Amino acid sequence: MPSTTRTLITGASSGLGAEMARQLAAKGHDLALCARRTDRLEELSAEIRAAHPQRHVVVRALDVTDDDAVFRVFGECRDELGRIDTVIVNAGLGKGARLGTGGHAANRETAMTNFVAALTQTDAAMEIFRAQKSGHLVMVSSMAAMRGMPKEITTYAATKAGVAHLAEGLRTELYGTPLAKTIKVTVLYPGYIISEMNDYAQPTSPLMATTEDGVKAMVKAIEKKVPDACVPPLPWAPLSLLMKHAPLPILKRMI
Repeated sequence: MPSTTRTLITGASSGLGAEMARQLAAKGHDLALCARRTDRLEELSAEIRAAHPQRHVVVRALDVTDDDAVFRVFGECRDELGRIDTVIVNAGLGKGARLGTGGHAANRETAMTNFVAALTQTDAAMEIFRAQKSGHLVMVSSMAAMRGMPKEITTYAATKAGVAHLAEGLRTELYGTPLAKTIKVTVLYPGYIISEMNDYAQPTSPLMATTEDGVKAMVKAIEKKVPDACVPPLPWAPLSLLMKHAPLPILKRMI
């Protein structure tokens, strides 16, 4: 393995993706930053290179719902960096409406971006990893994946459960094979972390982490290559058990 880890991040133009790029660059990662908003990517790239002049940063415009573009861009990033060691499937949407209330367009857009596009990214990443015989797939899920959620986040939660199962199924496939030693799969379950997706919120309770602190927990889990992690671990690791197993009347009071 090369001494420098080369990491591709989708949805890297803002929020958790941008902060992961900053923190991973500080830890010595070269980066491929992918998103639709290239102006923001260029600003982020300049910021990272100013702080860490030795870092190699590749910027690519990418709409993750364009299947052909995903495979092409992932290949271009691999070629420019020499290899891709880690792919972080981070791009996502938080749109949604209660089912049956006329909001199908928003629900469908979220489903296509959060699940179908994540499947495409996983396929593209795994083609690279299988050819290299090594790699690390990181799937950004959500604490909402722990249980079916009501109202406007029903579809969002379902997509995040879906991507978690996608990654876990891949890990099960690799288990017991030679590739299990060299291809790792991590699922991250972020709790409430301030980001552009929820920029209306403020960190006024112990459940809400700042972007920097929340991503610090995510990066720690990524670097350890753990199978899965609730991030930040407190309070979300113990709360995950309650969310999974609480009777429905208790769950409804919690959410």
